[in-house]
Amino acid sequence: MENSTENSASPAGISGISRRRALTAAGGVLAGAALAQAAVPAFAASGASSDADAIVVGHGLAGLVATAELAAAGRKVLLLDQEPESNLGGQAFWSFGGLFFVDSEEQRLMGIKDSPELAWQDWLGTAGFDRGVTDPGGQDHWAHKWAEAYVDFASGEKRSWLHGLGVQWFPIVGWAERGGGLADGHGNSVPRFHVTWGTGPAVVEPFEKKVRAAAKDGRVTFKFRHRVDELIVTGGTVTGVSGSILEPSDAARGKQTSRTVVGDFELNAPVVIVTSGGIGANHDLVRRNWPDRLGSPPKFMVTGVPAYVDGRMLAITEKAGGRIVNPDRMWHYTEGLRNYDPIWPGHGIRILPGPSSMWFDAKGRRFSSPDIPGYDTLHTLASITATGYDYSWFVTTQKIMAKEFALSGSEQNPDLTNKDILQLLSRIWQTPEPIQRFRDKGEDFVVATSLPQLVAGMNKLTGDNLIDLADLQRQIEARDREIANPYTKDVQVMGIRNALAYPGDTLSRTASAHRILDSGAGPLIAVRLNILTRKTLGGLQTDLSGRVLDASGHPVSGLYAAGEVAGFGGGGVHGYRSLEGTFLGGCLFSGRTAGRAAASATAT
Repeated sequence: MENSTENSASPAGISGISRRRALTAAGGVLAGAALAQAAVPAFAASGASSDADAIVVGHGLAGLVATAELAAAGRKVLLLDQEPESNLGGQAFWSFGGLFFVDSEEQRLMGIKDSPELAWQDWLGTAGFDRGVTDPGGQDHWAHKWAEAYVDFASGEKRSWLHGLGVQWFPIVGWAERGGGLADGHGNSVPRFHVTWGTGPAVVEPFEKKVRAAAKDGRVTFKFRHRVDELIVTGGTVTGVSGSILEPSDAARGKQTSRTVVGDFELNAPVVIVTSGGIGANHDLVRRNWPDRLGSPPKFMVTGVPAYVDGRMLAITEKAGGRIVNPDRMWHYTEGLRNYDPIWPGHGIRILPGPSSMWFDAKGRRFSSPDIPGYDTLHTLASITATGYDYSWFVTTQKIMAKEFALSGSEQNPDLTNKDILQLLSRIWQTPEPIQRFRDKGEDFVVATSLPQLVAGMNKLTGDNLIDLADLQRQIEARDREIANPYTKDVQVMGIRNALAYPGDTLSRTASAHRILDSGAGPLIAVRLNILTRKTLGGLQTDLSGRVLDASGHPVSGLYAAGEVAGFGGGGVHGYRSLEGTFLGGCLFSGRTAGRAAASATAT
């Protein structure tokens, strides 16, 4: 589905930011709600044939936010999910809690000069929208509009709204996706990754509290283990859902649950909001949608999301008239580890790397720029698949690992998740315990006191004997010679120097520049990196009020979508790539938008 090429990353697009701010006042949400009310006749708030004012399908972050907005407006809501109550909050609970803000208090405290104009420049250079931005029927038409609204939201009320709900952030701002090398190309020009104090659970918490309080008041009814199999369409309008009741489950959060059916159901409401997530745990769907530009889909991948992230509701919603756009755009990581203590099937954990580890392909050939740790995920993914192998290698030192390795996931960061300041401070003098445990127990790690021993371990791990000691040593020594001066021609070493110029990286994310073969920095460590599935960037196309559009660009009456199933807004707010910290934010923004618009549409 590689459509027409249209370069939206133009000066005209950047200069329009003040106009966008006017048009998307208050984050674009109130305007979207007004649009929905004007364009669609108001539904009755309740009726003889309705079980509630609204049905929300999916109890992840976007679903909780949408439900909270509906309940706050006085609507009665049915919140459905195929999983048990233990999984309330969905994928967001397991996240690192990173959020994308622009010109935040935390950035200013770190001396970072950011602006909406710079963020929009970075977003356009990263997204690469090229599928009919100016064509109302284009796949990127509404995605581009959502991107404009989202950057305004991240530059404006996003932080104050969340802070007002009690959310706080770690003061050191992270620098993710540093880019491909040009100012108007991919990547963040400045650090924007704000880690929530309490990680993913702390992002979920205020909305879960709101929804549980509304449930006590009778405005929200939870329908756990209710799997939607069909959207009911009556006279061209979505009027409800039907499906299967699954057997009760006491499975712990994240554990795979059964699909044994014990009954069926049909529920009706004037509006249905689909917030069911993406396809990351469905490897068949991932491979089916894998684009040629990323090479052949990997034969082996680790899974970065629980088994319930199955993508079922995409086809179900499409059958009801919704349009799926940009299904070939996905965001999978290249630094995946097999979890030695898995929670869900094929459980993988991502390394969030600093800039210093050397990156080699399966045969021990060093990747070139921009395939540097933390710079350009999608480009590196294509480079890895082009080798014909499903994995690559970090070669690093204990000193680098201790300072630069972070692991994705709330459960892998107990200090941040539990808000334990003393445990957090211990990172200064020791390798964080979760990282050390992966080094000691993870099957992807090789630890050695010499390079010959390391290469022998790498070849033994894969069983392929692809790494040549002399060639690997030559490349490492060439890089090490570049460390002697504060200037260099090696792009990665330039990046290390650049990172050390930012106080946040010096404090927490970048080891002092040193030779890989410096015995004082050892032992040597090699890490086999697997492709890790994660995010769906495309999805159901929605307008700025979250209404699902059909193939002709008209709203499907009574149907809304938010979160990952809608490409985090518009069917693909990120375009081809992400700046990071934008997935949770996309769920928050699109869930709030859809919830408010649906509440407006059902007003009496």
